[in-house]
Amino acid sequence: MTTTPGITTPPTASGASGVRIDPFDYEARPVRVVFGPGRITEVGAEVDRLGLRRVMLIADPRAPGGEVLAAAVAGRLALHWDEVAQHVPIALAERAHAAAVAAGVDGLVSLGGGAATGLAKAIALDTALPILAVPTTYAGSELTPVYGMTGGRRKRTGSDERVRPAVVVYDPELTLGLPPEVTGPSAFNAMAHCFAALWAPHRDPLTSALAVDALRTAAASLPALVDDPADVQARSGLQYAAFLAGTALGRAGTGLQHRICHELGGRLNLPHADTHAVVLPHVVALNGPAGPDWTARVAPFLGPDPAVGLWELARRSGVPTDLARLGADDRVVRDVAGSVAHTPNPVPVDAVVLATLLERARKGDVPA
Repeated sequence: MTTTPGITTPPTASGASGVRIDPFDYEARPVRVVFGPGRITEVGAEVDRLGLRRVMLIADPRAPGGEVLAAAVAGRLALHWDEVAQHVPIALAERAHAAAVAAGVDGLVSLGGGAATGLAKAIALDTALPILAVPTTYAGSELTPVYGMTGGRRKRTGSDERVRPAVVVYDPELTLGLPPEVTGPSAFNAMAHCFAALWAPHRDPLTSALAVDALRTAAASLPALVDDPADVQARSGLQYAAFLAGTALGRAGTGLQHRICHELGGRLNLPHADTHAVVLPHVVALNGPAGPDWTARVAPFLGPDPAVGLWELARRSGVPTDLARLGADDRVVRDVAGSVAHTPNPVPVDAVVLATLLERARKGDVPA
């Protein structure tokens, strides 16, 4: 018998297979997605569609398209904010929130990666202002209700529908300038969302299908970008994969993978995407025995052992494979293992299991 979340295929008496749909819950989440090269120029029309008149533009100064985006919202730009930081420090969120209230904005437009999107979410958490996100990496967080803020070496995360963007504009041309050291980890960030969606308790047949297709597309697109960083088609593939991955995660929820990465990021201010890239193959190896179905579904493009396939893809793509390189020592690894022990997971985990897993990730060992 094979099992997909929501779908079971039992053998029949004749040896053929029938399909039985198992019970599941499905609830659509209203997010408008605008996808395609050059579509950043349509942001003004999308702002009008939302009925916004005084917007706050949160733009990472390193992100391309800032001038184009500012021109697109001209006449409705009440505040231009260019201070962003990974993991969204609480002090920064409080300053940005106060500035938004003082300027009387009625909506937020973010441009950049997870830091810009995360700051917009932090403001929306208290104000319920609508967000129009223009991502320039492959994070996928722009499609989820998940938020996170850091203070006192701890990262506080949660889920709230107020922070899910109302509109997301994907323009793959905005990612053309991403250097390889950002492109690879960002793609692995999206793939981490896919695997989380495959084994999350709230998964359903749709989230599983989206996650598998996202993994297929990312696994084909990333090597193409290693060969030619200017390949717009491959850039489009990765951003499409991020869209699918974020959609799946936004419905299914997060788990152990994200708990580990948020803990490491909050304690050491590690790059979030790089941390996902290092930890993901090891968590996939841990959960593989509990997921023969998803293992089989991703085997055509990641190999029969998807954990090793991910690890080898990271090495071929110049993506970090060890936490030590990012700045994590064995003491931090033990502390994080204790903090996230007993997180709900397909394979039950305790501090000992996690310490072993994270030590392998720290040293860059092949996942096992």
